[in-house]
Parts: sequence; structure tokens; C-alpha cells
Amino acid sequence: MSSPRFYEGQSYDPSCSIGWLLKRTLLTMRRAVDGRMEAHGLTDAQWSPMLMLALGRASTPAELARELGIDTGSTTRTLDRLEDKGFVQRTRSAEDRRVVKLELTPAGRQVAGLVPDVISEVLNLHLVGFSQAEHDQLRDFLQRMMANGERMEAAQQAAGEPPQA
Repeated sequence: MSSPRFYEGQSYDPSCSIGWLLKRTLLTMRRAVDGRMEAHGLTDAQWSPMLMLALGRASTPAELARELGIDTGSTTRTLDRLEDKGFVQRTRSAEDRRVVKLELTPAGRQVAGLVPDVISEVLNLHLVGFSQAEHDQLRDFLQRMMANGERMEAAQQAAGEPPQA
């Protein structure tokens, strides 16, 4: 079964593109969360890693960089700032001294605990006027798009092609 082609280069209009709409929506969400987290001295680059640590999605700088899709240099600079603010501490692994373990400090856990409520508030504000069924359908559509993208990336990797930026 072939899929329809929704876009063609000669008639492409960014303002009608799903990608552009997703990016703009994410931008408004990010700004809204940033505005709320600013009162706690955190930017997107800082609250995102703290949330990943709090959720147990990462415990090393390399895992954090992979989870957030950022380079290790940016991760290191962000961790430096979070450590300076007293939110994160780095320790060497007892099993392998080459591995740096990350842990939220008590102050970091407290601030990271605010992030899910802030994100929930912002998401709910972005979904005003949606029914539960529409919410569920939108989430399903986005999960399907994400799965398609992940399959595309896996196929490129299997073919030995470099990842697309």
C-alpha cells in the first residue's frame, strides 16, 4: 500500500506544513514553560536535563546528551551551570572511574519536582477547546509520525548512511 504524497517541493508552503506547525507549537510551549521556570532560575536548557534526571531517564552525561538530542559539549556546559546553582552533583562511578554519575541535589529534586506541573499547565493551555477524543487522536497521530521517523533513521543506519541533522 503506498502512502499519499502530502507535499511537493514546487508547491511547498511552510505555513501549511505539519513540521513547521509542530515546530511553532513547540516553540510557544517552550517559551511558556521557560517563562514559568524563570522564577526558579532555570532555562529550557537547564530544566529539561533536571527533569530527565528526576525521571530516571539518564544518569550520566552521555545518556543525558542522547536523551535530549544535544551534543556532549552543550551537556557539559549545562551541567556546569546546574552544579554552580547547587542543583546537580557529579561523582565518579565506583565500578568504572571513567564514568561520571549525575544526581540531583535535594534543592535540584525540589525544583525538578515543579517541572511536571508547569509542563502540564502549559500543555493544558495549548489544548483548550480539544475534546478527550481529539487529544487522544492527536497523540496517536504524533506517535505514528515519530515511529515513522524512527524507522527511517533505523533504515539509514542499517544502510550505513550518516544521520540527518
